[in-house]
Parts: sequence; structure tokens; C-alpha cells
Amino acid sequence: MRLEPAPPGDVPAAPTAVPSASAVAEARRRRERAQWQGRRRLERQLHDGAALRASALVLQLGLFRHRVPEGEDELRAAIGMLQDELHAVLQELRDVAGQIYPPLLDEAGLGPALRELAERLDAPLRVHDDGMRFGPSAEGAVYFALADALTADPGSPREVTVAGSAGELVVTVTGAVPGLGELLRDRARPLGGTVREGVCDVSAPPDETVGTGTIVARIPCE
Repeated sequence: MRLEPAPPGDVPAAPTAVPSASAVAEARRRRERAQWQGRRRLERQLHDGAALRASALVLQLGLFRHRVPEGEDELRAAIGMLQDELHAVLQELRDVAGQIYPPLLDEAGLGPALRELAERLDAPLRVHDDGMRFGPSAEGAVYFALADALTADPGSPREVTVAGSAGELVVTVTGAVPGLGELLRDRARPLGGTVREGVCDVSAPPDETVGTGTIVARIPCE
């Protein structure tokens, strides 16, 4: 007796596993962290590659310029012009690298990078930190949110406190410019972070009470 195979339509389909909400959130956090790490690697490539080569060329041209015989004023001037152009290229490379991921943020952390930013923008921002490091994704998310806010209004926010607690970056901002909470939220949420702003709830635990004009961001760190 010959058994005929069942038609394809009669074979029950295997159930498709639906990822849980926590698995989806964790995958999103991994992707976001990978993007920030990629930005940091790209900044390092620019800094350690093209920028260093341009800087070396400037020095070599300077040495060559000093060896030009007396009377070769046009050649000396042409070399000086090349040096100026290379200086401009070098500065542009540094600016681009800073927009990707600031070198000081990578080397020294969020506190020093925010102080440098405030000084560059002439912003009256006070930054308090204890020197702890929190990983490129958490530090980058907070830095760029505050950079956007300070660029729009250098007079606000007024004070930032950077601290660490149980594997997370905790940033408290006072005197916040309107819209900063949303800027922080947009960058914190993909990393599993939370942002509370302007909440005066006496029933909330002390560490979750946020006064008017204050923002508290909590972002898990690597």
C-alpha cells in the first residue's frame, strides 16, 4: 500500500515566536549602544588618522620653509599659504570629529566635556561631577542633549550634577531651558532611561521628587 504525502496546505504551520517586550527593549538598547560606540570609533579614526597626518604635514612644511634659501620669498610665501590651508583642514577635521563624538568626552568623561562646552559657548553653566565614567552611550546621549540646549540658549540650563548610582548615570539639571526634557527623553529612552521634569509630588519618594525647573535623567550604563 502506497502512502501519498499530505498536501502542503494540510501541514500545520509551526507557531511563530513573538519576542517579549523586554527582549525587544533589550535589542533596541544594544543597537543604540552599538551606534554610540561606532560614533566613538569613527571619531578616534579621524583623530588618530587624518588629523594626525595633517598635523605632521604642517610640521614638515614648516621645516622645509626654514630651509628655503634667502631670496626665495615667493617660494617661502607659497609654503606658508599651504601651511595655512592645512591648518584650516585640520580644524575642520577636529570640528567634524567633535560633532560625531567629542574627543574630551571620550578621554575625560561627561563632566569635563560639559565644562569645556560651556566655556566655548560662554554659558554660565556650573557642572558638578565625581569623575566617574558611564560608557560612551549614556555619556554621549546626555552630552548631545545638553549641547543642543546650550547652543539654542547659552543662558540655560544653569547647573548640572553628574552622578552614578547602581549601574546607571544620574543627571540632575536645574534652570532647564524649555524643550531640554524632550531632548533628553529622545536620547535616554532608546537606552532604557527615564526622564522626570518639573514634578512637585510630595507623595513621591525623595529620590524621585523633581522640583519646578529641574530635570532628572536616569540612564543605564555599560
